[in-house]
Amino acid sequence: MEIRVIHAGMQTTVQDLGRRGHFAQGVPIGGAVDPIALRLANLLVGNAEDLPALEITLTAPELEFEKDGWIAVCGARFEGISSWRPIRVYEGDRLKFGSRIQGCRAYLSICGGFEVEPIMGGRGTFLPAAFGGFEGRALRDGDLIRSVPSERVLTGHWSIDARVLPQYSREPTVSVIAGSQADEFGDAFYTERFAVTARSNRMGIRLEGPTLTRTSGTELISSAVAPGTVQVPPDGNPIVLMADAQTLGGYPRIAHVAMADIPLLAQLAPGDGVRFKKITVAEAHALARAEEHRLALLRQGLAEKIRSA
Repeated sequence: MEIRVIHAGMQTTVQDLGRRGHFAQGVPIGGAVDPIALRLANLLVGNAEDLPALEITLTAPELEFEKDGWIAVCGARFEGISSWRPIRVYEGDRLKFGSRIQGCRAYLSICGGFEVEPIMGGRGTFLPAAFGGFEGRALRDGDLIRSVPSERVLTGHWSIDARVLPQYSREPTVSVIAGSQADEFGDAFYTERFAVTARSNRMGIRLEGPTLTRTSGTELISSAVAPGTVQVPPDGNPIVLMADAQTLGGYPRIAHVAMADIPLLAQLAPGDGVRFKKITVAEAHALARAEEHRLALLRQGLAEKIRSA
């Protein structure tokens, strides 16, 4: 099926769950900033969880469908769009999003997935290097993107249990593990609110709040960083690295976000706020296991509602 992009939105890209194993070449993981929303969107239309979908940022596209099909939209909520459930589209339909209600990024999956070639084992768009996804760039007005034909059939009328969904908020409290230089800062990181700035992007969420002052003047050697690493540059305003983050960093590392809470950060828009709480590695593992358990229950339930033609 071909899908015509009538209006592209602010930044709509093709993303999957990233490309791994290339840190030594300086290639970041990339993929969806909110991987849970992408996985759920794919599950709802019978796709494998890692198939590429559209990542929609702040303002949404308008799309026209060439043939009948099934889609799902998960993550950020928009007026006029049913989230977290399959949506039937028909030949000639135009999908129009209303105003954004909450969140920063939505993920639109289509039954069969979008047809893009893998590069270095991933199909996501890496904008800084202009490769992957659709021609290595964000979608533009007039683009034609294709989906892979699928024989999957969805039956009945249903939606998923809200307990499976991420607990998004405009003011979340995010769990973090202490970083290598955590002891070189005071308690403000854990006691104060930080605001998301407009300079945030897929590489990192830039925060403003109380200035974090490092007590040590020792210069650091650059070392590996990853999505979730919280760095503190000289201005004292922390940066939470996200999907397209560089692979090495020389700023002090005050914390690392528990991976189960990455979606909470991914959905913060400029002006939203966040607080941090310290947990142990064992607690972070428990959060991850609980998340995977919820997804496993969802897969089991969906097996009875999505079948091959």
